[in-house]
Amino acid sequence: MAFGKKQPAPNAQTQAQIQQDQLYKQGVTTLRDIIAPSSFEIQSNYVKIGRRYARTYFVYAYPRTLFTGWLSSIINLDEIIDVSLEIEPVESQIVLNNLRKKVGQLEASNTINQEKGKVRDPQLEAAINDAEEIRDKLQVGEDRFFRFGLYITVYGADEKELELVGKKVESMLGTGLIYAKPATIQMEQGFNSTLPMGTDLLQIRRNMDTGAISTSFPFTTANLSRDEGILYGINRQNNGLVLFDRFSLENANMVVFAKSGAGKSFAIKLECLRSLMMGTDIIVIDPENEYKTLCDAVGGSFMHLSLASNTRINPFDIPRTIDPEEADNALRANIIMLHGLLRLMTGQMSPAEQADMDLALINTYAEKGITNDPLTHAAQPPIMGDLYNTLNSMGGNGPSLAARLRRYTEGTFAGIFSEQSNVDLNSNFVVFNIRDLENELRPIGMYIALNYIWNKVKTDKRKRMLVIDEAWQLMQYEDSAMFMFSIAKRARKYYLGLTIISQDVEDFLSTRLGRAVVNNSSLQLLLKQSPAAVNYVAETFKLTQEETKRLTQFPVGEGLFFAGLNHAVIKVIASPAEEQLITTNPKDILDRQLQSQEISGSTPDQPLPEPATNSEPTAPTV
Repeated sequence: MAFGKKQPAPNAQTQAQIQQDQLYKQGVTTLRDIIAPSSFEIQSNYVKIGRRYARTYFVYAYPRTLFTGWLSSIINLDEIIDVSLEIEPVESQIVLNNLRKKVGQLEASNTINQEKGKVRDPQLEAAINDAEEIRDKLQVGEDRFFRFGLYITVYGADEKELELVGKKVESMLGTGLIYAKPATIQMEQGFNSTLPMGTDLLQIRRNMDTGAISTSFPFTTANLSRDEGILYGINRQNNGLVLFDRFSLENANMVVFAKSGAGKSFAIKLECLRSLMMGTDIIVIDPENEYKTLCDAVGGSFMHLSLASNTRINPFDIPRTIDPEEADNALRANIIMLHGLLRLMTGQMSPAEQADMDLALINTYAEKGITNDPLTHAAQPPIMGDLYNTLNSMGGNGPSLAARLRRYTEGTFAGIFSEQSNVDLNSNFVVFNIRDLENELRPIGMYIALNYIWNKVKTDKRKRMLVIDEAWQLMQYEDSAMFMFSIAKRARKYYLGLTIISQDVEDFLSTRLGRAVVNNSSLQLLLKQSPAAVNYVAETFKLTQEETKRLTQFPVGEGLFFAGLNHAVIKVIASPAEEQLITTNPKDILDRQLQSQEISGSTPDQPLPEPATNSEPTAPTV
């Protein structure tokens, strides 16, 4: 007979270790601890989860007829809500038996009313017809029957906000004769019914057939998906596609506001690339040399404006217009434009100086044989040096104005704007690069380039997009801001879509003309904003409190997209091939350069070897 050894009793040290282990396990955080809120308070008309308040509503009455998309207004509501649709299929035979009994009751009630000589009841007759129609469809298997429950949980920071959001939901449903009530006394069950667990603790349902159930599916895209246009991104509210043609609106102007690095240039370059494939000409004012890779890839024209380049734009060029009325006023309009340009170059002028400058401009054109007669506009236009000579030969304020203009004709800034134009805008993709212009010359270069582009647009009408990056630089000066506002107002007549990009939102929107440009733009794209500027943006675009809060929290490439009266939260996406052409991330660009050098067998410090040929040696290419 074998006996096992008796286990020794745990000593005091072992018991202390066991207690410590139990105490440690009590302090270990579990998955349930992570998911659970800090507190959960249940009241008769709300549930408090931590610091947030929640209230559940159930729909108890529907109209006789439901239309497709009736739930989309709730789904696209810019509030934090949870919507639960409980759909339970019912066997057709059970429904047929119940309908047979129901039809018998309705027919009996109708017969009794007729025997008593009562006035016909349209509601009773409609119920009989509906029941008979459903019986016919169920009998042949054309339709199915379901039990449908709709529960909506709204959230708020306090009871007042919770009440406002709840009233908003009730009123939106009430416009379609759909009535909802809060689940009073059953808030815990209502809240659990809208959790993603597939449980229906309220059991407040309505009988519906397949057609009625199908109308409740909220597969909508806030009217931002069309049969034509380009893909702007993904609608984050319902994962639909944002397909849109900006030229289908009352005007095709667009403004883009975002902080540096939020993805505004990426989004617009993607739009330019996709619009180019749809037959739209693209013209870009590029202040940071971000469009060169894309321009070269699509075979466009790259105009490098700097004191060292060979690109020349003559601001005295007169546009060749087709409209006879505009042709008669072409010289006068160009002289008015030159007044604004010269004020940028020479500073503010007194009334006497403006009068002398006006006379000098007229005389300068006259010396070249150009007058208001459109037949003389084909002559070679004057240049800045001709205006300088005219001012020098005048009396009054002419010599002093010539002295202020001299550095643009003979001084440091001579050449780029003081010779005849050699720019060709016949390409489908044209970029004016002004990165290497000095800070003082940059607004002048943007102004002259815009005027040259505008003259070309008026001469040859076709579907175009004009992109002005870092437009806040033009808004700093009243004359250039007025000129850009004029383009925004008149672009629609010439089939032109103006795109304004700016990261200095406060400076852009703080001026009257800046707000006027925004008001004349049917499309707006608001990406991530800095906390200091978000209030200006919210006030200008009349954003809700929730939209304002999101503007400072969006990740890169996401924002609010406004198209007319419709708007949605959008995520800009690009294919790998598109992203390679348009990315401005310095790390991605450097990685691509290093990868290219590795493939070619060289390093950043080692040039490629010369090719072995029998011809004369050439310089190595890096």
